[in-house]
Amino acid sequence: MKINFRILWVIFYALLVVLMITLLNTWGRSRIYGSIHDDKVKSLYSEATVIADEYISNLESSSISDSVPLLRSEFKTIYTVSGTMIWLVRSNGKILIDSDDGRLEGENIYDYSSSFLQNQTYEGNDLNKLIKGDYLYIIYPLAINQRVTGYIVLNTSLKDLNANATNYTDKIIICFIIFSIVLALVMIFLYFNSQLSLYKVTNAAKEYALGHFDYDIGKRPRNDFAEIYDSIDYMGRKFGNYADQQKKFIANVSHDFRSPLTSIHGYTEAMIDGTIPPEMHEKYLRIILFETNRLKKMTDNLLELNNFEHDGVKIERSKFDLNSIIRMTAASFEDRCSKKNILIELTFSSKELVVNADIYKIEQVIQNLIDNAIKFSNTNSKIHVTTSSQRNKAFVSVKDTGIGIPKEAQAKVWNRFYKTDISRGKDKTGSGLGLAIVKEIIEAHGENINVISTPGAGTEFIFSLKLASDQK
Repeated sequence: MKINFRILWVIFYALLVVLMITLLNTWGRSRIYGSIHDDKVKSLYSEATVIADEYISNLESSSISDSVPLLRSEFKTIYTVSGTMIWLVRSNGKILIDSDDGRLEGENIYDYSSSFLQNQTYEGNDLNKLIKGDYLYIIYPLAINQRVTGYIVLNTSLKDLNANATNYTDKIIICFIIFSIVLALVMIFLYFNSQLSLYKVTNAAKEYALGHFDYDIGKRPRNDFAEIYDSIDYMGRKFGNYADQQKKFIANVSHDFRSPLTSIHGYTEAMIDGTIPPEMHEKYLRIILFETNRLKKMTDNLLELNNFEHDGVKIERSKFDLNSIIRMTAASFEDRCSKKNILIELTFSSKELVVNADIYKIEQVIQNLIDNAIKFSNTNSKIHVTTSSQRNKAFVSVKDTGIGIPKEAQAKVWNRFYKTDISRGKDKTGSGLGLAIVKEIIEAHGENINVISTPGAGTEFIFSLKLASDQK
């Protein structure tokens, strides 16, 4: 079953909002009511103390009767301003003054509750017959010479306290609801913004998987998906390059394999059906052998490059004299050079040039470079091979005076099967893989190889190797 995370997110958010509102209406309201209640109790005690100190000094004084109207007026003012009902009660329980228009004056509290005046605070409706509703009462005793002469009773409706608590809770809930709506809008914006980026990245990955490497992923976002955008876009371009290289690779392999295979097939068929007479068989068998060797060489080079790509070029370093390797390699081309009347001229900056490298792979590099130079050199020309050293590096140069390489093609000569248009007529036996192998080997040594060429004037390849530590 497919899980829709958008629906899960909405459900989770709605449950969270409902849970928070429920929590505010229960535990939150209870805490708010408790705080209001405690503050009210402290406020009423302070008010009772002020009333006792400022308005009543001696309840049994002879002037108390004369003070009742004044006290009633003062209590009524306090009641009007604060909403706190005030009773002045004698020690016998009789209400002497009632701030609420004096309607309870003359009533005796003991007639309704025998224990009421013994409390400091009281909540409930024990005086329900006297005053309807639930109230919070503060009973403040008045004493002279450690004898209780009366009480100040302050009361406020618990209904009002509950209303205040509800009012505060409602305001908090409204603020929370507004905050939740704003938060939801922000999260929806961020969600769709990220979803759009995710959709583009996902869609691009699908298109690349289908081989549509020219798919445009779109504008780079200004969020955390920017790096993913770059990675996917880079991957698409890389895959596109690989796909192009693969197509070119297949095209080049097909082209270079087709020619020798066509010759082998055609001459073999002609010898079988009698088109080529038996006395001519040896000539054409030599051609078939030549083309077979050419195919073998291309296959071996392909396998070697494939191994380089998957396993890397394995280098087994040793110390050897680079000049000696160049002499022996150059000597192996004596027969080919004599056929074109080409002279290989060796110039060494020192008698010995000891390097730390893989002797067999460096021999292969020199062999490929000289082979290349011979292919593209004109008859009656020279090939210059020179060595030199600078600091801790040895430099080898192989220079011919052949057809050269156009400037726009010089960066491509390292690609597999690449041949310039002007070189195709000269190179009948090459596979176009030699320079690719050379570059892989030199880079595996951590060194560089460069090409300098001018069309019609010749080409020079220069590569470096690390000198042996004891080289002087």
